[in-house]
Amino acid sequence: MKIAMIGHKRIPSREGGVEIVVEELSTRLVEKGHEVHVYNRKGNNVQDRNADKDKKKLTEYKGVKIKTVPTLSQKGLEALVYSFFATIMAIFKKYDVIHYHAEGPAAMLWLTHLFRIKTVVTIHGLDWKRAKWGKIAKKYIKFGEKMAVKYADRIIVLSKSVQNYFKEEYGRETEFIPNGIEKPEFAKAEIIKEKYNLDKDEYFLYLGRIVPEKGVHYLLDAFKKVKTDKKLVISGGASHTNDYLELIKEKAKKDDRVIMTGFIQGKELEEMFSNCYAYCLPSDIEGMPISLLEAMSYGKTCIVSDIPENIEIAGEYAIPFKMGNSQDLKKKIEKIINDKKSLFNENEIQQYILGICDWNNVVRKTENLYTEILKEKKK
Repeated sequence: MKIAMIGHKRIPSREGGVEIVVEELSTRLVEKGHEVHVYNRKGNNVQDRNADKDKKKLTEYKGVKIKTVPTLSQKGLEALVYSFFATIMAIFKKYDVIHYHAEGPAAMLWLTHLFRIKTVVTIHGLDWKRAKWGKIAKKYIKFGEKMAVKYADRIIVLSKSVQNYFKEEYGRETEFIPNGIEKPEFAKAEIIKEKYNLDKDEYFLYLGRIVPEKGVHYLLDAFKKVKTDKKLVISGGASHTNDYLELIKEKAKKDDRVIMTGFIQGKELEEMFSNCYAYCLPSDIEGMPISLLEAMSYGKTCIVSDIPENIEIAGEYAIPFKMGNSQDLKKKIEKIINDKKSLFNENEIQQYILGICDWNNVVRKTENLYTEILKEKKK
């Protein structure tokens, strides 16, 4: 099959969960003999330009054909302009399937529908709920959701709660296909020892975008009240949320145990996951958080907000706290510091998450969806 992917920022990249999913899915589909074209978004702001430096001349990655699409740097217009031009470019390439990722880009499905092109949409989360978007942007994202409901041949969701939402809100059936994860290589604390003076089990870790809905402010408020020599590492960058990033930096300055690393990847990332005492995910909103899957793949005990998306993934192998409640989060952090027996068995955590989140299953199920809708086309 000839397949296009639209909706992410760029691959290869760890800028967000969507990018990781697109990379894993597209490269594995190529390995299975399909032709995959991925429409990367050209970066315009400083952070994006830095991410683009090594990719400016990239036209192929692990067999995946890379198409770079220009856009605007203005918040709220960047994704809209990108997805419009990406769709226009894709319409004339005679793809068997165009696979959209996220609700905003799905707003362009009216165009693919006009040309009778088969489409799949993956809903990575209910993006209109995210605090970083204003009223107009939220309405546009909700419009994308409605276009997906109306025109997509198949909709993939990453959690049962979102699946229930589409059924109750629109009466639309969706396909539940969770994200995947691979068994990682454990790494000794070398880079992180040199850069941040961190060693095994000396720190709690948050890794993800520094945006309001991730709840990093709850974590900082909770941690400052915890009496411990352990440190708190906050890793990640902003995403159209520089004001919030500055707020987090100000909070972090008030506690010398807090280390903000910015965006990390590669061996440094492996070392950070391998050696943390526990992982924290205090988010208000999630789709299916890749960082949580990764932390669990390293066998780490995770303290997570009790939203359905987190609990659904972690099951009994995480310690939940009441969403938005810093006091309850503080108690859970203290619990695993004061009682090491409250930490889960690393091997059990790892076996559990690798058992339910397998990239091979993700690719096989997605490939089956493509095949189904193409058979429908022939009829």
